[in-house]
Amino acid sequence: MSEFAVVEAAPPIEVFQLSRDCQADTHPQKINLGVGAYRTPEGKPWILPVVKKAEAQLAKDIDAETINHEYLPVLGLDSFARAATSMVLGKDSPALKEERAFGVQSLSGTGALRNGAEFLFRQLKRTVFYFSDPTWGNHGLIFKNAGFTDARKYRYWNKDTCGFNFEGMIEDLQNAPEGAVIILHACAHNPTGIDPSQEQWGKIADVMQEKRLFPFFDCAYQGFASGDLDQDAWAVRFFVERGFEMFCSQSFSKNFGLYNERAGNLTVVVKDKSLIENMKSQITLIVRAMYSNPPAHGGRIVDLVLKDEQLFKEWCECIKVMSSRIIEMRQGLRERLEKLNTPGQWNHITEQIGMFSFTGLTPEMCQFLLKEKHVYLLKNGRISMCGVTPSNLDYLA
Repeated sequence: MSEFAVVEAAPPIEVFQLSRDCQADTHPQKINLGVGAYRTPEGKPWILPVVKKAEAQLAKDIDAETINHEYLPVLGLDSFARAATSMVLGKDSPALKEERAFGVQSLSGTGALRNGAEFLFRQLKRTVFYFSDPTWGNHGLIFKNAGFTDARKYRYWNKDTCGFNFEGMIEDLQNAPEGAVIILHACAHNPTGIDPSQEQWGKIADVMQEKRLFPFFDCAYQGFASGDLDQDAWAVRFFVERGFEMFCSQSFSKNFGLYNERAGNLTVVVKDKSLIENMKSQITLIVRAMYSNPPAHGGRIVDLVLKDEQLFKEWCECIKVMSSRIIEMRQGLRERLEKLNTPGQWNHITEQIGMFSFTGLTPEMCQFLLKEKHVYLLKNGRISMCGVTPSNLDYLA
């Protein structure tokens, strides 16, 4: 008998299985609302024009041998990490001016979360973490695999109003033990698309300071949510101004369309800059034992665009194109649902922001849509607004 006969089949990852099932479906009106990737109005993947320009420049640099395929440092391309950190914190951030912040190039947002979580577990002995109910499906797995043993939820979605359960979140944070790590979505909350108001963020910060809770922001959609880099980073910058030490994972999958390049950054903010070298040395050991060093291509694209004034301007136009199309699809879907006198209130579709919408549909309703109507969506009712196009809006509604 094989040594591996004891291995049982793991359950499939829902979102990826959904895409495979949709791909195999031959129905002419099938719709994939599961995949978290931008699509054009024609339903096609989009390589950002500014990314093509950056890649062309990098190809010239390779020909000229000004860059090569040697290993990057363990903590990544330093200029990329600095640019990414500045992008999320803002050029005028007190943490940057006082040299209390640094970045670590990571394997997209997932890798940044894992690097940060493992550091907090190993160095600060943190074992309790909180994530929103609901949250991105990978948060729990990342932190558990990094060593955290006590996973807890704070209330977030109010199914009765299809809105934000602010009171529930505050109560759960007030009951959290000192030192607990709190995963916060910087903007465009996944999966609900509901973000706290600035006033609500202020009250969340009050409780977290009072209870001495550690904020770990997940920033996967800066610029992609509203089309405005500053607006989408407001919560992160507010916490810095309030004096928090914190981590923030950044992903460039969505806002640059670099899904398979795994370009990400872990931004770290501390109170005392003299601590940074020791922290970097310990993160170096974590990265070295996990994947040794990050890939260069995606990081170089982001780095080039962020530091070139003209390319940066073109990129800002690209993220406005993507965010605007999603907003238009939200408006179009709501209008059609209301025109059809669909039971219930549908204002939450346009009040939510970002790639995803939490529809409020039950698992049974979702299963009906999938099996009978060839509309592929997660069983919790989350849909990707990128899968909604002008040509399928009427059928979907």
